[in-house]
Amino acid sequence: MAEVLVLYYSRNGSTAALAQLVCRGIEEVPGMQARLRSVPPVATVVEAPSSPVPSDGPPYASTNDLVECAGLVMGSPTRFGAMAAPLKHFLDGTSALWLSGGLAGKPAGVFTSTSTQHGGQETTLVSMMLPLLHHGMLIVGVPFTEAALHGTTTGGTPYGASTIVRSKGALAISDDERTIARVLGRRVADAAARLGR
Repeated sequence: MAEVLVLYYSRNGSTAALAQLVCRGIEEVPGMQARLRSVPPVATVVEAPSSPVPSDGPPYASTNDLVECAGLVMGSPTRFGAMAAPLKHFLDGTSALWLSGGLAGKPAGVFTSTSTQHGGQETTLVSMMLPLLHHGMLIVGVPFTEAALHGTTTGGTPYGASTIVRSKGALAISDDERTIARVLGRRVADAAARLGR
């Protein structure tokens, strides 16, 4: 089976919950499987190196995950209208892959979470697209033919899946947000299958 990498950073669990929904959408496409990976946190002061294996959750990603997968769906919480530093740090380490063109022609999508309605969802999604475009990836969004985009009163955009976390620790993802996340995963997996990746 071909795999689509679902790569994310999550601090309080909402982005991780969206990642699980994206995985479900990927696995709705015959012959496609999700490969779930996260990235470790980064800090300005390092007292001890972080473990190469997280204590819980999916394994940390390596550039090999990017090479081996037929597509990518990437997620991050919003930090001042842009992706979080840990995900950016991981992407900054992919220069060799960029030089080789290893991601060129592969489909990709993005997802995010914010704590407010106007917390920068769309700018964060676009900030994640930029390095993927530099890698030559084919960006897949959610078209307005998806009914959930018309009904959502919380997250979900044509740029990618999103959720609004109303209170710290609350993971109440709306039905529309769930649908949009699954649709995004399904669309990237379908594109990868059609491209024969």
